[in-house]
Amino acid sequence: MEQTFTIKEKTKRIFVLLIPILITQLGMFSMVFFNTIMSGKYQSSALAGVAIGSSIWSPIFTGLSGILLAVSPIVAQRLGEKKSSEVASVVKHGIYISFFITLIIIIVGFFCLEPLLIKMNLPNSVHQTAYHYLVGLSFGILPLFAFNVLRSFIYALGRTRVVMIIMILSLPINLFLNYVLIFGNWGFPELGGAGAGYATSITYWVIVVMTFIIVKTQQPFSSFSVFANLQEFSFGKCKEILKIGVPMGLSTFFETSMFAVVTILISKYSVTTIAAYQSALNIVTFLYMIPISISMAQTVLVGYEVGGKRYKDARQYSWLGIVLAVLIALVIGVFVVVFRNQVAGFYSNEAAVINMTANFLIFALFFHISDAIQATAQAALRGYKDVNLAFIMTLVAYWVICLPVGYLLANNTSLGVIGYWIGLTVGLLAAGIALSARLIYIQKRKFVENGA
Repeated sequence: MEQTFTIKEKTKRIFVLLIPILITQLGMFSMVFFNTIMSGKYQSSALAGVAIGSSIWSPIFTGLSGILLAVSPIVAQRLGEKKSSEVASVVKHGIYISFFITLIIIIVGFFCLEPLLIKMNLPNSVHQTAYHYLVGLSFGILPLFAFNVLRSFIYALGRTRVVMIIMILSLPINLFLNYVLIFGNWGFPELGGAGAGYATSITYWVIVVMTFIIVKTQQPFSSFSVFANLQEFSFGKCKEILKIGVPMGLSTFFETSMFAVVTILISKYSVTTIAAYQSALNIVTFLYMIPISISMAQTVLVGYEVGGKRYKDARQYSWLGIVLAVLIALVIGVFVVVFRNQVAGFYSNEAAVINMTANFLIFALFFHISDAIQATAQAALRGYKDVNLAFIMTLVAYWVICLPVGYLLANNTSLGVIGYWIGLTVGLLAAGIALSARLIYIQKRKFVENGA
C-alpha cells in the first residue's frame, strides 16, 4: 500500500483496487448462477431445491462473512500505523474465528435444517434436493470462511489482483464439477441438484489451497509469516475482531434478510408479478456488485490512512468513494432504464413479465442510487472502525423504515408491488443520509482530537 497526495492519484488507487475486487465479486456471483442454471437444466425440481437451499444459506453466509471481513480494516490500520508485526496475529485469529463459526453452523444445521424444511411444506423432491444441496455445501463452509479471512488480508495489502486471478482460475473448475456431479457424466455419480452443493464445496477447497500457497510462499504475503506459531491464541485478539465484525455481519444479515422478507410478502401476488419482481431484483443485485466493490476498496484505503493519522487523506478517500459510487450508479442506472425493455427481455419471453419488469426498473434506478450511498458511507465508517452506531442506523432503516413503509404503500394504496420498491428506496436513502452525517461527525472529531 502506498500513500497518495492528489485526488487524481487517489482516484487511480481506488480503481486499481476496485476492478479486481469487482471481477472477484462477479466470480462468486457466477458460482451461484452456475448452480442455479445447471440444476434447472437437469430437472425443474432440482432448480427449485437449489433455489430454496441458496435462499436459506445466503443470509447466513453474508452475515457471518461480514464478521470475518473485519480483518481487512484492522490489518489496514495496523499497516498505516507501521505495526506490521501485529498483522499475522490478526489474520491467525480471524482463521480461528472461522473455525468456531463453522462448528456452530454445522451443529445448528444438524438439528434445525430438517425441521425448517418440513415447516416449509415443500414437495418431497424439492425438499430432498434442498436438504442434500445444503449438506453438500456444508463441506465447503470452513474453506470458504478461511478464504474470506485470507482475502481480507490480501486486500488490506492492496494486492486485489491476486484474489481476482484465483477466482478466475476456479470458475472453470466449478463449472466442470457441476457438469459431472449434477448430470453424472464421465463416470461420476449423478447427484442432481445436490451435486451443485458438492461441486461448490470442492471448488472452495481448491480456492483456499491456492490462496494458502500464495500467502505462504509469495512476497509480500510470506514476509508476515501468517502461518507460523499457529498455537498462539488470545481471546483479546478474537474480541477485537468480533467487536468490529459482529456489527458488520449483523448489518449485512439484516439487509439480506429484509429482501428475503419482501420476497415472501410478494408471494401473494400473481406469478407474473413475482417473476417480474425477481427479474428486476436480480438485475439490481448484479449492479450492486459495483458499489459493494468500491466499498471494499474504500474500507481498506480509509483504514490505512486513519492508521497513519492522515485524516485529510482518509476524508478524501471517504467522499471520493461515495461520489464515484453514485456517479457510476447513475450512469449505469440510466442506461438500464433507457434500455429497460431489452434488459427485461433477457429474463423472460412473456410480454406481460417483460413490461412489468421494465416498469420496476424505473423505480429500481432510485433504489440503486440510494443503495450506493449507504453502502459506501458505511464502508468509510468501517475504515474508521466506527461500526456500532452505523449498525443501529442501518437496522432502523431496514426494519423500521423500509419494510413498514413498503408494506403500507403496497397494501393501502393502488401502488401494489411498486410500494415495496418505494419503501426500500426511502429506507436506504434514510440510511445513506444518517451514515453520511455520522461520517462527517467522525471526521470532524478526528481533526479536533489531533489539532488539525
